[in-house]
Amino acid sequence: MSLSITMRVLAPVVLLTLGTSAQAQTASSGGPNMTFFVTSTGSGKGADLGGLEGADRHCQTLAAAAGAGTKQWRAYLSTQGQGAVNARDRIGRGPWQNAKGEVIAKDVEDLHGANNLTKQTALTEKGELVKGRGDTPTMHDILTGSQADGRAFTGGEDMTCGNWTRSGTEGGAMLGHHDRMGLDESAAAKSWNMSHRSRGGCSQDALRGTGGAGLLYCFAAN
Repeated sequence: MSLSITMRVLAPVVLLTLGTSAQAQTASSGGPNMTFFVTSTGSGKGADLGGLEGADRHCQTLAAAAGAGTKQWRAYLSTQGQGAVNARDRIGRGPWQNAKGEVIAKDVEDLHGANNLTKQTALTEKGELVKGRGDTPTMHDILTGSQADGRAFTGGEDMTCGNWTRSGTEGGAMLGHHDRMGLDESAAAKSWNMSHRSRGGCSQDALRGTGGAGLLYCFAAN
């Protein structure tokens, strides 16, 4: 076989190999440089995450599967009552970037100010978009249990589904909109971490009913 014929035969094979490699890269998840993501799945038990420890474990497991398991991952969640924990105090100092390397926020103050968190940047650990308002099903309600400044709620109303241990009809949780969209143009509707409380309790069905799936924000704390 002549050199020219050999090259013509091999060229499609080389192109196919390169194309397959490129596709694999495009479809790949965040990898070691990712320091922020929205979970691709919830606990499956509504807002019962097994407390903060269970929520952090969920973040860590998903991050490890995406190639970023060497970092210490924390769920962006607050708790209430005695020894209340502020979400902003448990996620490290930043900066944080998504699976595509886009910076979400430079530090804690930036995260709770003019951040770069939108539907296009609030990606899962797999680098995928999360369905937002207008998509089917809507999954833009993200569990936070937090006020807009990232601090815990005071008072008696349950905003954390019993500190992330409830999955029934009692209680409720504060939710944020990862896509910064709601029923109106209010600040609450556009808030990523304090949009509205879940309705109908803490079950998976209750969270779906308000446009969610029990998803979390996860941050690398180191």
